[in-house]
Amino acid sequence: MTFGEPESQLARGLAPLGAFALGLALERLVPHAALRPAWRANLGLWLIDALLMAVVCGTCGFAVAALASSAGFGLLNATGAPLWLGVAVAVAALDLLSYVWHRANHQLPFLWRFHRVHHADADYHVSTALRFHPGELLLALPVRLAAIVALGAPPLGVVVFEAIFGIANVLEHGNFDLPRRFEHFVGVALVTPALHRRHHSTERSERDSNYGTILSVWDRIARTLRPNSSAAVFATGLAEMPGAGSRSLAAMLVAPLRSR
Repeated sequence: MTFGEPESQLARGLAPLGAFALGLALERLVPHAALRPAWRANLGLWLIDALLMAVVCGTCGFAVAALASSAGFGLLNATGAPLWLGVAVAVAALDLLSYVWHRANHQLPFLWRFHRVHHADADYHVSTALRFHPGELLLALPVRLAAIVALGAPPLGVVVFEAIFGIANVLEHGNFDLPRRFEHFVGVALVTPALHRRHHSTERSERDSNYGTILSVWDRIARTLRPNSSAAVFATGLAEMPGAGSRSLAAMLVAPLRSR
């Protein structure tokens, strides 16, 4: 079977959807804390993002990778790397790019105006994974596409990355606990819910850590890893955006226009 854009769109949609269902189930079985998720704001932002990106981009990552491949453009295409290596390198490289971009979103004031909408959710929950300002996604799009072209990522590598990234993004926002030994073992290589939960702490010093999405190795190399476990309980969200405002879809959409 030929793997084309329709299959790419299906994989990109089903992977995080399955992870979301799993995350909700785990939150009921082994909940970390009692929460009141901001469903209206989170799902509202997700719906706007999904419609906007479908119009602006759709499967443009796959399409750009296919164009670069046919033209022989990019590092992997120029070196004639086998497909299996291209997929592996694409996943690792695009995850590294995600780390760098995520860190920039915290350190550059203009980008933080948009990214803080994600952090404003005080009830850390799988639906928090859906909570991104559309402006943040639009700003990230050309960066990701340029990286795909420069790398010469194979179309399959882009699809595999987007599927794994979608799963990791959803599950690491889960309000559930993992067994201690399993959590420690997985956390050596991958980002766990506990590690990413620390990134959502109300404390600035803790928020500026654990930027990874799939692999935790980037935080280890850059010394931005802040260990955490399911046993730790602390406040999440933004102290400067508390209360009903952070639960309002309208307030979150206009948040980048505010000075704080």
